[in-house]
Amino acid sequence: MSTTEEVIQIIEKGAKSAMTDEEIIKQGIDDWLPSQERRDMLAGERYYQNKADILERKRMTIGEGGALIEAKNLANNKIVHGFLRKLIDQKAGYLLSKEMSIQTKNKVYDELLTGIFDKGFKRLLKSLLKESSKKGRAWLHVYYDEEGRFRFKKLPSEEIIPLWKDAAHTELDAIIRVYEVDEYEGKKKTTIQKVEFWHSKGVNRYVIGTGSLAVPTTSGLIPDVELGEFSSHFAAIDGIEKAEHALNWERIPFICFKYNEDELPLISLLKSLIDDYDRSKSDNSNNLEDIPNSIFKLKGYDGTDLGEFRRNLMIYRSVKVTAEDGADVETMDVNINTEAYKLHTEMTRSDIYEFGRGVDTQADSFATAPSGEALKFLYADLDMDANDIENEFQAALEQLLWFVDKHIFNTTGNDFSDETVNFLFNRDIVINETQVITDAKNSVGIVSDETILANHPWVTDTKEEMKRKEAEEKTSLDRAQEYGGLTDDKPPVEAGVDEK
Repeated sequence: MSTTEEVIQIIEKGAKSAMTDEEIIKQGIDDWLPSQERRDMLAGERYYQNKADILERKRMTIGEGGALIEAKNLANNKIVHGFLRKLIDQKAGYLLSKEMSIQTKNKVYDELLTGIFDKGFKRLLKSLLKESSKKGRAWLHVYYDEEGRFRFKKLPSEEIIPLWKDAAHTELDAIIRVYEVDEYEGKKKTTIQKVEFWHSKGVNRYVIGTGSLAVPTTSGLIPDVELGEFSSHFAAIDGIEKAEHALNWERIPFICFKYNEDELPLISLLKSLIDDYDRSKSDNSNNLEDIPNSIFKLKGYDGTDLGEFRRNLMIYRSVKVTAEDGADVETMDVNINTEAYKLHTEMTRSDIYEFGRGVDTQADSFATAPSGEALKFLYADLDMDANDIENEFQAALEQLLWFVDKHIFNTTGNDFSDETVNFLFNRDIVINETQVITDAKNSVGIVSDETILANHPWVTDTKEEMKRKEAEEKTSLDRAQEYGGLTDDKPPVEAGVDEK
């Protein structure tokens, strides 16, 4: 059972008990903050920033009495590999490097959507994809800013505790947001935890205080007097009297963009493999630094300090021996099994790309410059993951469109909720351009020109390209009419041919 499901059960049980709403919310927060689900989110962010667990590792050895102690005289290389960052950026680049196309038949509606889903939103969408890959899900908040503009904002997933109406996690009942802010008391900087509880009737705001559930008189949540104890989702302003009217959306104004149906972050599938690769590479580096090409075997040096022996050897490059005492120095070669190390790291790297559903550009299969069907095979796993992401994002965009339609209706009076809107993700795959262009030509008359343009390898902005084509066609038509090549009632007359 996930943490969010546990929170829902707590609230349902609390409603039947003597617990107040604040006590129920606080209990949900206390369960969420140390949960494995949230720890995976934080790990996904850390590993994306190349701050892997290997950076915290210490070299340990056996000390006196068999206790483990840190060996500070040994090499402790900490080599981090950015596999997670590469895989996530690869997925985001594959699915969203080329701008998403928005199609609708109503031209007025199309212009309004183009203004809302502008380049800034498309950049935000790419950020949401990375966030969901790192943390399993990403959250988009719909709101009006202080100037009354309709806006979107991405919030860190580890701050949001969703309370779902259904087991499939398609509709929100409420959300709890817990986050930290820095404040100053005089010259002293302090960190304060704040809480927002978004529900159908508005927003309750709290500050986490020193209270405890063990004390029945307090929940540990103090009303936030700075931001206000309670507010509506947004406020409408009367243009004549400048009076504010509190309003609420019919839905909770948060949209969940999922990485997959199970809301599992990529790090949960790859962490052990990435840690193993980092550890193996770091250990090999340590061995190359620590282990010499040979080990010294000493005879007749029982009373000699080994540290002093090594120091003299490194400084003077020689050792004094006494023949009468039978003292002698021999060396034994040390061989590192490089083949076993190489095989292990290659297999681990292959597993990372296999289970991360990515494309390893250093693989031998790329050296032969594949094309056509071979390229499709190499991109099969990435394409499969992109299909899952696109399905989840299409559902999220449909939910977001509900808020957009409501905003348009509230501001213009036009209701476009019955209009059909298609969001097209134009994938950026390494392709055989000649083959794709030929297929595009062969598709004329079978599919729409807009779909052909959206899949053409040279087109980056479908709508802009369509405008250019329309302008070129109009220019050609104007020129033809100007020179008498075309008329409204008869075809152009060819030179040297008499009309009868």
